[in-house]
Amino acid sequence: MDAPSPELLEFFLPLHRAFEPRRRVLVEARRRSLLLAHAGQEPGYLPASEATEGSWTVTVPAWAADQRNQITGPADNAKLLVAMTNTADPGCMPDGEDSITTDWANVRAAHRNVTAAIKGTLAHEGRTIKPSAQVMFYRPRGLHLDETNVLPGETVCASLFDLAAVFHATAAERRAAAKDPARQAKLCFYIPKTESAEEAAWFSEVLTSMEEAIGVPAGSTKVMFLIESLPAAYQIEEILFAARRHVIGLNLGRWDYMASLLHFKLADPGWILPDRNTIPHDVPFFQNLRRRIVECCHRRGALAIGGMTALFPDRTDAAVNARAQEKLAQDKKNEAALGFDGAWTGHPDQHQGAISQFPAPNQLGVRHPDFRKPDLTPSPMGLGAVTDAGTRDAIRTCVEYRFGVLCGLGARMIKGYDAKGALIGNFMEDLATDRIYRLMIAQRVRHGVHSAETVARWFDEETRRILDVNKPESATADKYRRASEWSQQMIKEATAPSPRASRPGSIPPRSSPRCTPRTRRPIPPTSCAPSSRRSSRTGSRTPRTASSTPPAPTTR
Repeated sequence: MDAPSPELLEFFLPLHRAFEPRRRVLVEARRRSLLLAHAGQEPGYLPASEATEGSWTVTVPAWAADQRNQITGPADNAKLLVAMTNTADPGCMPDGEDSITTDWANVRAAHRNVTAAIKGTLAHEGRTIKPSAQVMFYRPRGLHLDETNVLPGETVCASLFDLAAVFHATAAERRAAAKDPARQAKLCFYIPKTESAEEAAWFSEVLTSMEEAIGVPAGSTKVMFLIESLPAAYQIEEILFAARRHVIGLNLGRWDYMASLLHFKLADPGWILPDRNTIPHDVPFFQNLRRRIVECCHRRGALAIGGMTALFPDRTDAAVNARAQEKLAQDKKNEAALGFDGAWTGHPDQHQGAISQFPAPNQLGVRHPDFRKPDLTPSPMGLGAVTDAGTRDAIRTCVEYRFGVLCGLGARMIKGYDAKGALIGNFMEDLATDRIYRLMIAQRVRHGVHSAETVARWFDEETRRILDVNKPESATADKYRRASEWSQQMIKEATAPSPRASRPGSIPPRSSPRCTPRTRRPIPPTSCAPSSRRSSRTGSRTPRTASSTPPAPTTR
């Protein structure tokens, strides 16, 4: 089912043979970096080099110069993708990574939908894509993820396969764009989870090889990289330099970045993250990085794009809707004031609120020279509340999110509460925010804010509360219990990280929710989705998980 065509395999195999060995070295480097951080040797700025001292720049094409808002959503959902492409947003990012589960069927649906959207043929229930100048950026899976459904008995890089599948299927459009540069606007990529300049160079070389293979000019494919990890934040100019042939901008993927900060600071008792919903939008660890991204990008002529506001509008609740729009305006006003050229949203009702905060198509002239190398890890302690209620809210969100994953959803709307237990509104939670909550709980247990026994009791209580409120049928209740068990197991592993699972040069498999990672105790299969869906790892229907063992998939 959904097997790659012979033509796609002919295109992909040379890439796999050429780039897979180095990919494994890069992932091993991630593992070592995290282990060193847990041993007290955190990442930092690199020595001066041509990347930081040279006079080089990148060029943003005219058709991409206005990216004041980029709307994003799951690429496997044709209905949402049609809606996204028909908004007035300058940019559109179909997500094949964090907002979908990586079942093979979902992955291949994302490939088909994005290909059809690029060609302008995607339709859903009579709704079609209207021609526009909107720039489209497909986001593949991250470098760290494996795929086992491409070659029998062989593991391949999920990111490389995703890129190859969409690139190959749109080869004719890419050749046509070589004669009409404006058509390149539909052919861009967002590269997630990059952690080093070496990884950025790997992606740029992959794209160059693909361009050569179909006969288009090297560098004609334009990309943006997401800065989603602490190591990458220290290498912003180096990443731009390594991919300067293809890159046009960077984006602060702030929820994954917050999770990465937690992961790299896990052993530091002086870096306890407050309850997520009490952290101010201008917390120094974000503001310092925001200014650094703007400075480094604009110094080199690249766009700087801000992050996603997780609180979503609600057309059925006027109070929640007003709060969401107020939060959006506050968030985007801050990013615009710092000099960002645009931001992300995930709902059409957020378009006007986001666009209105940015005064011009871009702000490439804004600089922050004093923040070229700021402190990226100032402690957030004292800038929010660390409460039992906040930990319980995190627990409830983990259970609700993992339940959604067991039902085939990579992103799910979940209610959020403040430190006093009052409803804030609807948060769109995906793998990034799930990872934040799991690592936050692990951090609090590790440093004695809560005992492991208390957290286990709260998991039981919050799961019972969910069941009492929803009163689900027996099969659904069982899925909630398995979601709770799954979350707790990952938190336990994150609480006491171990280097046990990786040999030098190897990439450990992702944990399966059908067997908890340590006990391998069987868990009954889910019935939330068709049993024919197959995992990217095992061939069975297994949602994506996060092995907390380095190089832990940076689980959004």
